[in-house]
Amino acid sequence: MELAILAGVALLGGLVWREQRALLRAMQPRRRPPELEQHPSLSVIRPVKGRDVELDQNLRSALQHGYPGAVQTIFVFDHEREPAVPLVEKAIAEHIDSGRPGSAEIIYCGQPPRGRTGKLNAMIQGARQAKGELIAFADSDIRSDPDSLRLLVETLLGAERAGAAFAPIVVSEYNETLSDAVCAMMLNGLYTPYACRELRRNDGELPFLLGQLMVFTREALEAVGGLEQLSGQLVDDLYLGQLLREAGLRNVASPEPIRIIQSGLPLAEGYRRYERWLTFSRTGIPQWSFKLPIIFRAPLMLLGLAGGVAAATQGMWLAAAAGISLGVGVIAAINQLHNHTGCAPLRPRHWLAPLMIVVLAPWALLRIYVLQRRMAWRGRVYDLRRGRLDVEVDPAAPTTRRFDSA
Repeated sequence: MELAILAGVALLGGLVWREQRALLRAMQPRRRPPELEQHPSLSVIRPVKGRDVELDQNLRSALQHGYPGAVQTIFVFDHEREPAVPLVEKAIAEHIDSGRPGSAEIIYCGQPPRGRTGKLNAMIQGARQAKGELIAFADSDIRSDPDSLRLLVETLLGAERAGAAFAPIVVSEYNETLSDAVCAMMLNGLYTPYACRELRRNDGELPFLLGQLMVFTREALEAVGGLEQLSGQLVDDLYLGQLLREAGLRNVASPEPIRIIQSGLPLAEGYRRYERWLTFSRTGIPQWSFKLPIIFRAPLMLLGLAGGVAAATQGMWLAAAAGISLGVGVIAAINQLHNHTGCAPLRPRHWLAPLMIVVLAPWALLRIYVLQRRMAWRGRVYDLRRGRLDVEVDPAAPTTRRFDSA
């Protein structure tokens, strides 16, 4: 029996080691697209809801974009009472005083109609005000670099049949809490490595989109019938990527990731975010060929740890050591992938964060697939049915303009 356990552990450990090497190779920097002689004008729609961590620095990076062409930046709020409005007004005023190129403005879109998320409503209303040849969308919790927009546009225009380009995502900051670490492991240690592998296999393309920073040709948005076609969807950006694929267009990824800024998440908010991401992946990433290799690490981890403890109770100490080594090895592999993104390394006290992802998964999946009827997100509560909005679609709300810069 002990020899059989040792052989099984050796086989599984070999599979983990082989896959780990493949993932680390896939995470190496990808080739940059060819530079453009002339960059088209660009409208960047930035929905803002609530007040993100270090939002003032995110706003500065948004307006110090370094894009060589003309840029129109549109910040979209529900109403004038949003807590981030003064910060955005200050950032725009500083931008005007600095004399840097590019215009910036604020619009208010009102509450979303039934059947639309607040983000989608802001995207639709912002796109109606867009003047650029290309239209981009950006979240308020990202920190862009001076090359981010340029690389995104060059990736889009340098790829054959591309309708959209998006930036891969990483959580870049030091983890202050266990919730920070768990969320970082979800992205940096699990999603990002497998996304990199898919990008290598498919010439820089994924079958879905990530909406933190993405850019579209106007023809691509017209090909899918406009953003209004996403009404009723909870995960609008991922679904939009699927529509583009059905229209014969490609979703290509920039070679440089965009940083998500998160810090100081309390345990309750960390769990809610973890559950939201599982909900989003349920309907937004339907490809089990992408999800199964990620999921497979969970039973390996538990099998190793639980099997090691069980073997110890039977006095099979060599098998116990081998089983526990397998479980610990899977945890170490996920942490290594996180560190390989170039982000802030995991603090020693958070080393077991990957195990927390696995421990929480049964309850989270039970809620998502059986119990979940509502989900709170960005200050709103949505009624759900099978991971989608459980409401009828109403006409769009009107938009009013508030603040412009020349």
